[in-house]
Amino acid sequence: MNPKEKRYKILVIDDEENIRKSLKMILEYEGYALLEAGDGLKAREVLEDYPEIDLVLLDIKLPDIDGLALLGEIKKKPFPPEVIMISGHGTISMAVEATKLGAFDFLEKPLHRERILISVRHALEARHLKSAYQDIKKKTEKRYELIGQHPLIKNLWQEILKIAPTNATVLIQGESGTGKELVARAIHAHSPRASESFVQVNCAAIPEELIESELFGHEKGAFTGASERLLGKFELADGGTIFLDEIGDMSLKTQSKVLRVLEEGEIQRVGSSKIIKVDVRVIAATNKDLRKEIKEGRFREDLYFRLNVVPLYVPPLRDRKEDIPLLVNYFCAIYSEENNFKRKKFSPQALEIMMKYPWKGNVRELKNLVERLIILTDKEIIEAEDLPDYLGQEKEIFLPDFRKIKTLRDFREEAEKNFILYKLKANNWNVSRTAREIDTPRSNLYKKLEQYGIKILAGAGEAVASSSENEEGEESPNSKGQDSR
Repeated sequence: MNPKEKRYKILVIDDEENIRKSLKMILEYEGYALLEAGDGLKAREVLEDYPEIDLVLLDIKLPDIDGLALLGEIKKKPFPPEVIMISGHGTISMAVEATKLGAFDFLEKPLHRERILISVRHALEARHLKSAYQDIKKKTEKRYELIGQHPLIKNLWQEILKIAPTNATVLIQGESGTGKELVARAIHAHSPRASESFVQVNCAAIPEELIESELFGHEKGAFTGASERLLGKFELADGGTIFLDEIGDMSLKTQSKVLRVLEEGEIQRVGSSKIIKVDVRVIAATNKDLRKEIKEGRFREDLYFRLNVVPLYVPPLRDRKEDIPLLVNYFCAIYSEENNFKRKKFSPQALEIMMKYPWKGNVRELKNLVERLIILTDKEIIEAEDLPDYLGQEKEIFLPDFRKIKTLRDFREEAEKNFILYKLKANNWNVSRTAREIDTPRSNLYKKLEQYGIKILAGAGEAVASSSENEEGEESPNSKGQDSR
């Protein structure tokens, strides 16, 4: 984008009126909007009234304030304008100091038209790129927000805000898809390292023979295919944060080298004897039980203790189902905007079904489903009938634990038991209605209940066959003297 496609605002701060008039004439002719100030006091007022100013031309000598001091003030503002310093008696030391304070350029009087226009154009191009970067950053941050109002998420946020300002190593645990990366990014974003790099490494996705090179880098010729020097992730994260996702999948050999980084702050590229110091905050995550991995010899206990300085647990979605409508609404907003769709919504009936589903893939599964429905559903309101069939069926009830199944007969019995449980639940635990639906005599169903030790329950252990008669007048098993267990 050419900077002049937008009418940029430029503030000229100079105590010489002739300089201000001259710059005004040159820059307004080029299509820029000009504002003026003859001293520091007026300049502060203009900057306060016009926070959208894109560029400041600032004289280094003002009657009431030093120009470098005012430059320092301007650069402390949120998303400050670019600043070009002007001086009638410039020195190299002044130019260096101005650059350190954030000045884009340093011009000496007398000012030349072409030199001014080139400097202004370059400064506004830099401003445009920074603005575009800020927009991208905001959109990216929006995609990585940790959404939820459930007490479990509120408590997690409190822990994040406590540990973020420190340099403590963090170990995030939780099931796959719960949002462990979001927690890591939130810690980084609220830390003093927020302006530095956040480098993510998926330890499970990198082949064993490459992970050491990926983490620590390599020298040219270190191994076959190493045609040039490669900086590792720890070097790239220097000053910032490295997020080691799925660290439970890291080999013992690599674990020992990560331990050295944590203890000494040192790395060594593959093929090099040089020790490199790095300042990196480490955040690790896993969906594995690392204590179990230690017992089975797959994870170093000393590394576990170094990582587990501050443990965090991300709850599964099934433990905070009240957040599902909030998450759905959030994903609707994101994907509707990304695809230039009119904002879509889910009906209360659809949300009710979604809240009953177990979401084994957690928030990731929910997010993917919402995105798919936003793209494939033409209606503005996504109804219950638009949802995939599996959401309304607890199909997992038919899947026995195959580790406990030894014979075909055992499998049949386990499947039959689960089928009866599913149908009983679907019929509100009414035995007569269930017997009719599965086309078996009621007496036979009672025998099956006794055989499999099924007690008539609803929900989480609440008995519903407590009276001697049910809604259709049938007697409960207990009233017939049968053992309902």
